[in-house]
Amino acid sequence: MPNRLAKRMAALDWSLLQKSLDEQGYAELPVLLDQAQCTEIMNTYEEAALFRSTIDMARYRFGIGEYKYYQAPLPDLLQQLREGFYPELALTANRWLEQLGRNTVFPPALPAFLDLCHQQGQLRSTPLILKYETGGYNCLHQDLYGEVFFPFQVVFALNQRGKDYTGGEFLLTEQRPRAQSRGHVLTLEQGAGIIFPTNHRPVLGARGYYKTTLRHGVSTITSGARYSLGIIFHDAK
Repeated sequence: MPNRLAKRMAALDWSLLQKSLDEQGYAELPVLLDQAQCTEIMNTYEEAALFRSTIDMARYRFGIGEYKYYQAPLPDLLQQLREGFYPELALTANRWLEQLGRNTVFPPALPAFLDLCHQQGQLRSTPLILKYETGGYNCLHQDLYGEVFFPFQVVFALNQRGKDYTGGEFLLTEQRPRAQSRGHVLTLEQGAGIIFPTNHRPVLGARGYYKTTLRHGVSTITSGARYSLGIIFHDAK
């Protein structure tokens, strides 16, 4: 039977996604994970052997909720997502570096990029599953984890807003130099995702491109429980 996820990823309109990243700073993905795949990922939450670390967000004042980092090797679906998204996003990442007057540094395939992470002592896997219950939220933040980081990450909704939970919108803020922050409030259907910058992005101004800083988070869950999957491409120290 053909790989459903691989077919959906191959059908993505990358010219449109890259245009959205350039113009908006983020790109919304259609439903890539079907209900069975979302359930499969959510069911991993209680399988302790799959994870290297569990974080109680309140303990570190990150918010209220819990997330778990998967141990390598990753579950097959996560590995497919991480390897499948990387090449096209590396093209955009290198183009952004060129716009900012810097040399391109991102190799065309994920294993070569992970080698760069490992050379800097960043050996721990970073894809993660997040769970928020009523009253939970995630403060605005960035996921950097070391000197080497990939400038994009992807988040997927694993259950259905309005049915399994309410509230819990994805938040993205952009701080432009000498200006107030701009905010985006985004909602995701089950199995859909968002590509967004990990740290900053180039914006064209009167004197060329300049950097703006982005942070992301999750608004308060008003009922139910919200599960999401985060695909981060660099490994952590």
